[in-house]
Amino acid sequence: MITRRFQNTLDELEGLIKDEIWSAPYAQFHYYEFGCKPLLAVSGGIDSMCLADLFYNRLGFYNLAIAHCNFNLRGEESDADEALVRQWASERDIDVHFKSFDTVAYAERNGLSIEMAARELRYRWFAELCLTHKYGYVAVAHHADDNAETMMLNLLRGTGLKGVSGMKPISPLPYTPEGEKIMLMRPLLSFTRKQIEGYAHGHSVPYRTDSTNASVEYRRNSIRHEVFPVFERMNPSYVRTLNREMTYFKDAFDIVDDWCRAQLPHVIARSEATWQSVPLAISIPALLAIPQWRYLLYYILEPY
Repeated sequence: MITRRFQNTLDELEGLIKDEIWSAPYAQFHYYEFGCKPLLAVSGGIDSMCLADLFYNRLGFYNLAIAHCNFNLRGEESDADEALVRQWASERDIDVHFKSFDTVAYAERNGLSIEMAARELRYRWFAELCLTHKYGYVAVAHHADDNAETMMLNLLRGTGLKGVSGMKPISPLPYTPEGEKIMLMRPLLSFTRKQIEGYAHGHSVPYRTDSTNASVEYRRNSIRHEVFPVFERMNPSYVRTLNREMTYFKDAFDIVDDWCRAQLPHVIARSEATWQSVPLAISIPALLAIPQWRYLLYYILEPY
């Protein structure tokens, strides 16, 4: 039963958050101090409404808050999404925050794609809400199908082991102010889209459908509607298979990451002079003396 499995998943992830927070003494944002009240990102779509319903049934309104972003990209549809979330939260007396963004203008002003602009806007706002209202962490509704789609997109763009390792159930919230540490939780990551749809229909969870999800003009939608049906014919359990393989890639990446970190002192030279003008000074002879120098060079330069 998805409710019981979600309960077990959430308990496990909250334990990991506690360990992560207390293992980082530099963090100013402390988990226990604020009582673990989560902030849920709820768009009004089936995934996030399912997430909200699961949290509500487990925690109750007294320990739950919702954040909804209106990116003003779909006109009346966006407004209707907001109205649904407002009604759902009001009926349950849940704390709720709404924010309207001029996403197109922000994207143009900062030279970003619409997708990246929306990502930056929402995560910056989530961080602001957490710090202002003392929420314990942010929960989003990414699931196993999303994870598989992301891996395929990364492969098409070109990526190393990190890009095929998949999303993590827990990771730092992006765009958090320096010196703060806020956790981003993905408690639905082990659930498939079909499982979420089954739960929503079985429990009469209200939701709205984004009309742009059917368009194959977007790369993610093209993979979802044109590529994955081929995978499903070849392997009906392809989503679980890909997610299982991503856990193996993640283990391999951790091993490689440890090895690369151990090599850095041997190939990177720093001095006061170079630190001011060139952040990294790589010793070419030392680098080439390592048989796996190609991947090490990729590892060093990838953040740039």
